[in-house]
Order: sequence, then structure tokens, then C-alpha cells
Amino acid sequence: MSAQRTRHTGYGIWLIAASVLGWWAAFQLTIEKFFLLENPSAQSSCYVSVMLQCDKNLGSWQGEVFGFPNPLIGLTGWMAVLVVGVAVVAGVRFPRWFWALFGLGILGAFAFIVWLIGQSVYALAVLCPWCMATWAVTIPTFLATLVHLLRNGTLNRSPRVQARAGRLMAWVPLMTIIAYAIVVAIVQLAGLDLLGEAFDLVF
Repeated sequence: MSAQRTRHTGYGIWLIAASVLGWWAAFQLTIEKFFLLENPSAQSSCYVSVMLQCDKNLGSWQGEVFGFPNPLIGLTGWMAVLVVGVAVVAGVRFPRWFWALFGLGILGAFAFIVWLIGQSVYALAVLCPWCMATWAVTIPTFLATLVHLLRNGTLNRSPRVQARAGRLMAWVPLMTIIAYAIVVAIVQLAGLDLLGEAFDLVF
């Protein structure tokens, strides 16, 4: 039981860390959006180059696909993740329906950022630094949540599957690295020289 609780605590700690990072990225994007609205001819502070910037994303229809700036979704959504993370660390036991709804929310967030990645790479041909920070925390949050829902009985009732899912949580970092590599490969194949841009910024 203690091992199970420890694993759940680790998941809760990750939710807290991810929510703080994700919320901060959304907050920075919100500030940049307000700045650009007040100064339409100016460049945001996250403008690095033609390829690496927030301005084009924030000014596009993809940046407010629901009729309001996308960062506002992050400001509210990541707070919900933070609350759940704190509750998990505190040992709160949620019912199965709650985890199902939480999983749907995380799945929706993951599907949304996958769509945004595609729009950034293929439609806008630009990479937004704060957007990429959001991608970076949403991907492992989705993977960890999927494994957690498998091991806590939300997605299945089999003790054997739950036990295997518990062991699978240790592989989430590797799965995350593979997912990052896929995104980098997509960016490179699309003609956006992300690695060259990073090299130029460092040197």
C-alpha cells in the first residue's frame, strides 16, 4: 500500500509542477497579448526571430480559436490541474467518475496542443517559445494521467492491468522524450530549422 501511495504522490507532485509551469507560460502569453493589443506595431518581448516568436501566433485566428485568446484557457485549466495535484499529494481519494472527467479534460488539452503544433508548424511556419513551454508540460501530463487512470481502476477493473500500469509509470519520462523527438522531427521535416535556430541563439 505504501508503494502505491508513493507512486500516487509522485503523480500529484508532477501535476503541481506541471500546472505551475503551464500556468506561468499562459500568463506570459496573456501579457504579450495585452501588449500587442495596446501596441499593434511593436514586437513582443518573446520575439527572437522570424521563425521564433509569439507575435504571429497571438495575432492569428488559431490564437483565439474559441473567440478569445487561447492563453485564457491555460490560466483556468492549469489551476484545475494544480488543485487536483495538491489533493492527490494530500491523499484525497476521488471517485471513479471524477477521474474519468479529469482524464477527458487532459485528453482535450492534449488534442488541442497537438492541433496547435500542427498549425504552428504547417500553417503559420513559426514557433512560439511560450507555446512550446506549454507543449512541453502538456505532453508528459497526458502520458502520466493515462497511466494513472489505468492503474487506479478508472479505465479498467483488472488487478493485473492495474499492476502493470503501475510499473509503466516509470517509463513515462522515456515516452516523453520520444514524444519530444517526434515533435522535433516534425518541425525539422517541415523546414523549420529548430536546431539551427537554437545553435545560433547559444553561439
